[in-house]
Amino acid sequence: MKKNIRFLAVTLMLLLAISSVNSYSQPAPGNQSNGGDVGGAPIGGGTAPIGSGMLLLITMAAGYGVKKVYDIKEENRD
Repeated sequence: MKKNIRFLAVTLMLLLAISSVNSYSQPAPGNQSNGGDVGGAPIGGGTAPIGSGMLLLITMAAGYGVKKVYDIKEENRD
């Protein structure tokens, strides 16, 4: 059982690391999503990448879920 859980965890981590994609919550200041300029001066700041944080959150949630399933199976084994 531990071998299966370890294999699943390693496979999931590798899959998430390979398929990570940068996502941006909004276009650059002064630009529309299609790249055209917006009227008025841009209001400071830049794009906000959310890809890495989501990857970390998903990985931690998957690990927590695997641990919960493992604990439930161990409890039922008794």
